[in-house]
Amino acid sequence: MKAIERHWYHPRAWLTVLLAPLEGLFAAVSALRRTLYRRGVFRCERLSVPVVVIGNINVGGVGKTPLTLALIEAFRARGVAVGVISRGYGGQHEAPTEVGPLSTAAEVGDEPLLMAAGGAPVVVGRDRVAAGRLLLERHPEVQLILSDDGLQHYRLGRDLELVVLDGARGIGNGRLLPNGPLREAAGRLRSVDAVVVNSPLADGARWLPAAVPRFAMTLEPGAFVSLAEPGRTRRAADFAGERLVALAGIGHPERFFRTLEQLGLDPGRRLAFPDHHVFQPQDIPDDADAVLVTAKDAVKLHCVNRARLWVLPVRARLAPDLADWILARLKIRHGR
Repeated sequence: MKAIERHWYHPRAWLTVLLAPLEGLFAAVSALRRTLYRRGVFRCERLSVPVVVIGNINVGGVGKTPLTLALIEAFRARGVAVGVISRGYGGQHEAPTEVGPLSTAAEVGDEPLLMAAGGAPVVVGRDRVAAGRLLLERHPEVQLILSDDGLQHYRLGRDLELVVLDGARGIGNGRLLPNGPLREAAGRLRSVDAVVVNSPLADGARWLPAAVPRFAMTLEPGAFVSLAEPGRTRRAADFAGERLVALAGIGHPERFFRTLEQLGLDPGRRLAFPDHHVFQPQDIPDDADAVLVTAKDAVKLHCVNRARLWVLPVRARLAPDLADWILARLKIRHGR
């Protein structure tokens, strides 16, 4: 699998040829499914409030969760009641389930726990339409629903589609799974409402449609927070002289490691786990003075000795203002 993922960003001709038949099959099935929804053969269902889908056309971490958290905060600051529906990857529940104060990552997934901590009601479920209905049944005050990673869930009607792209990696070799990192062809970007680019674009992005509104997102790290004692914080300089380990089980661990470097930290070890990894006590090295982790991983690390675990929260900044743009497009009035 690692060889294939390297091929996505550093293509090899022989592997391109080898994977071409599987790519063709994936493309045919995806195109057929979307066509059936477009022509009404498969039914698309709408909810009673506007739905904004936050998704991506490629696999791997691109920054959807920080973006969703930033929008939750921005809408709440404007007096707009917002809720979130999510697939809940990594969770056990198949039926729609609301994320509560006693929910665990094993039950509802890691990302929904973070979003619920952001102050919005969150419902997870395989069927996002059913999840949205449960959300509105329990929280009738909700004016707007954010659908986390539902771009390809065409059964759910949507009012706006936002696609998040990793500016550094772009669309890789531009090919579909498994020959490349794309779930849908780059041409799909012409039909979305806006593109959010996480970090500057590295390759000029000639494939990015000029007519589609574009928003720049930067992730700003905060102070490290002790997982054992959330009231304790440290700056990067406070770790000077300590044996550090960086640990990440997210879609793109290198982004976290690079952030640590930018803060002036050089962990002796960097442990990368698969996205949504279920951590065990043995995953945490016992010979480090401090283990640095992401906020997404922190919600899954309550099973271990947390005394040496430090969480690095990040906050998404967007330019121009995406929340105001969404409210204007949807004609939702707000109190600010």
